[in-house]
Amino acid sequence: MRTRQRTWAVVLAGGDGTRLAALTTDDHGRLVPKQFCSLNGGGSLLQGAIQRARGIVPRDRICVIVADQHRHYWYRALRRLPAGNVIVQPRNCGTANGILLCVLTILERDPLARIVFLPADHYVCDESLLAGSLREVTALMARNPDGLTFLGIEPEQADPGFGYIVPGRELADGARSVIRFVEKPEIMLARQLFEHGALWNTFIFAARGSVLLEMLRVRLPDAVSRMAAAISHGSHPGAPSAALHDLYEDLPTIDFSRAVVHGAEPELRVITAPACGWNDLGTPERVVGILQRLKRGRPAQAALPEHMPTHVPVPAVMNLAARQLRSAGPV
Repeated sequence: MRTRQRTWAVVLAGGDGTRLAALTTDDHGRLVPKQFCSLNGGGSLLQGAIQRARGIVPRDRICVIVADQHRHYWYRALRRLPAGNVIVQPRNCGTANGILLCVLTILERDPLARIVFLPADHYVCDESLLAGSLREVTALMARNPDGLTFLGIEPEQADPGFGYIVPGRELADGARSVIRFVEKPEIMLARQLFEHGALWNTFIFAARGSVLLEMLRVRLPDAVSRMAAAISHGSHPGAPSAALHDLYEDLPTIDFSRAVVHGAEPELRVITAPACGWNDLGTPERVVGILQRLKRGRPAQAALPEHMPTHVPVPAVMNLAARQLRSAGPV
């Protein structure tokens, strides 16, 4: 497939998952980031994200960005990936810095790279539906190399806990323009957004690496120059360099959505994925809601498309359903 030849996938797995701490704090008082947990037994949420990436790129072009303080959870889990594809941050300093580190790292290896970013902490009931939209995002990058494309999902209800993308006119390449983003609106606004066709923001997005780097350079020039200088000193695969450690000592936490995306709507576009049982499991209430949905007859495990290989083992550290049962009883 020609659209795969320059395409890379990055799984974003460096977050701390503090919003789910009530369920993900282990018996020793340690917070286990939710990407290393499973919803209801079986593989971790991280494994699900890696499998999604395998639907659009070969294994040698899947990168995972992680935080060094989580090494205990990811070191063995990611051993099947090429060592250079595990991008280690000295600590989590927000999504903008993590994305910047990935873009610079991949562009060093492939200056013409197109990159799809996939959060590691999502649960999807019908993976086949989402897989088709991921292939569409990949094809769109090949047809139109400019701009940044988000994947929005048709909402199943007016949920004030999700972010929304308000789409605009249809573009020549089949995507739609972006009018605005709305982060976690009040319930009345969420209902209005739902009724007027706004989409849930999955934070799945794609762009040519050079385009994304230029967006970051315009909005975060100091961060880009400092990060590029630190990367130029090199590092061993699977470990950050001393220069990167020094940079992260005083690196401010920067959120990609706030610092880069908001205000850049004219440069953005969005494609619509059908409702597929997507959820970011951001709160204990979300976990309970999905478990109740599964109990009513949905499959206990997310259904992977038949063509998607499943040989990258990422065992789950913790079962969220079991933790919820211990803390609050049956759903």
